[in-house]
Amino acid sequence: MAKNKERIDMPRQEIEKRIRNFEEVALGYTEQMALLEAERCLNCKDPLCVKGCPVNVKIPEFIRLINEKKYLDALKKIKETNSLPAVCGRVCPQEEQCEAACVLSKAKKPIAIGRLERYVADWVSLMGIEEEIPQINKNNIKVAVIGSGPGGLTCAADLALMGYEVTIFEALHKAGGVLVYGIPEFRLPKRIVEREVEYLEKLGVEIKTNVVVGKSITLKDLFEEGYKAVYLGLGAGLPKFMNLKGENLLNIYSANEYLTRTNLMKAYRFPEYDTPIKKGKRVAVIGGGNVAMDAVRSALRYGASEAMIVYRRSKQELPAREEEVENAEAEGVKFNFLVNPLEFIGDENGFVKKIKLQKMELGEPDESGRRRPVPVEGSEFYLDVDVVVIAIGQTANPVLLDVTPEVKRNKWGYIEVCDEYGRTSMKGVFAGGDIVTGEATVIQAMGSGKKSALGIDEYIKTGKWV
Repeated sequence: MAKNKERIDMPRQEIEKRIRNFEEVALGYTEQMALLEAERCLNCKDPLCVKGCPVNVKIPEFIRLINEKKYLDALKKIKETNSLPAVCGRVCPQEEQCEAACVLSKAKKPIAIGRLERYVADWVSLMGIEEEIPQINKNNIKVAVIGSGPGGLTCAADLALMGYEVTIFEALHKAGGVLVYGIPEFRLPKRIVEREVEYLEKLGVEIKTNVVVGKSITLKDLFEEGYKAVYLGLGAGLPKFMNLKGENLLNIYSANEYLTRTNLMKAYRFPEYDTPIKKGKRVAVIGGGNVAMDAVRSALRYGASEAMIVYRRSKQELPAREEEVENAEAEGVKFNFLVNPLEFIGDENGFVKKIKLQKMELGEPDESGRRRPVPVEGSEFYLDVDVVVIAIGQTANPVLLDVTPEVKRNKWGYIEVCDEYGRTSMKGVFAGGDIVTGEATVIQAMGSGKKSALGIDEYIKTGKWV
């Protein structure tokens, strides 16, 4: 029976090769693999997997179409609710969402939903098939979307399909937000993001890059130009630091700068791209999330003889995806668990050369549900390094919000919203994603973008603002 079949693993680049290149590690399913995996789906009458997906992809329906080898139809079915399938198939934490809700997850063999989603999106591209653009009845009403990350792209796509004239304003020179500046090529090739963005443009979405809303233009300006509503998908792009002695030494990067230089500015292709980055031999990355894994695996590819994670809790508390931790371990990343930095020490020229660390032990759980790290007295020691990357999280960038006091913020600097649709305290302005929730996943940002699109449509049609 289907439920007894083994989950089909995805082939990956050989470890010896991939640690020296930035090409995609996961190679994707072959057609035979996709068909074998799709056969395992039980087509449940009450598909819990759909409820587990923040954008409610019709999962059993698209998998059924794979079984029938109707791959283009499968992609169309996904795109009824998800405008970024090739992206989501690669970077969404399905194991915590749709796959966690799969009936087969009880046997620890859920359907590989993300891998199948990726397969159909990639198949259509590889076959050179031109996707049909849905017939759209334009209403000539202008809506602005600030930020071209996953939430902004999703909100824009949904509004365009409703008939609105949507313009995305992006501060950087390339659309995609965190998808292009934060996630390395070996996990999400930029051509994939470009492909998804091109589809939005075919829907009629206009994208204006190099526009910093709050500096180049204000929200008031947008309304005066005839935009009837605005969606703020600003993300959380301001890096957090530890405020430790020596943190300003040379060759200490925020993960934001390190990954932006690597990904968006293509430092890994220097000198073809004139974006140098320090390629250290002993690189320590402070943190344990997906961003930390991206940074440490990038350091390894730059030629580090030791690429290390420094994390104040144990392996069980790592917030990074299990798959990314496994990849890092396989590639030779060294994990220093239950240690916390106290000080960064430099040489006579101001370059970092050591980290003073303290051992930790786990106490009672904190507000995150994870056990709180407690310092062990007298356990200090030193770690030799020549590059440090601080990947302990990001927070709200205040550029737009500082000049827009009408949009209320909470005590952490994130935007306050009044309802599930992302209404803010400023009439006509909606917000969603990390700028509201703090750091979350790509698919969660997309879910909030979809909700706000519905809210914007309702507001424009009724004029009601509560």
